[in-house]
Amino acid sequence: MARGWTVQELIDQRMVLHAYCHNHRCHHNQRLDLAVLKARLGPDAPAMADDLIPKLRCAQCGGKDVGLIYSPDTTPTRDLRSPHRRTKDA
Repeated sequence: MARGWTVQELIDQRMVLHAYCHNHRCHHNQRLDLAVLKARLGPDAPAMADDLIPKLRCAQCGGKDVGLIYSPDTTPTRDLRSPHRRTKDA
């Protein structure tokens, strides 16, 4: 059986973690800072939903009924333009 992700593995794999409040009057959502999680929990802390959700609370309403969504970070890390592209100066 797979052991699941650690906080450091989420960082290494360029994952994004969003927390969502399930309170029908709140619906607050927030991107979690993985560097802060790493500092608080340690790099080898388990990062699966069952491990993290009990430690989370909505920053807006204070509720404990939260969920997590894991997704890859699709933000470009470098200039993706072609080096063969002609510029206006050429």
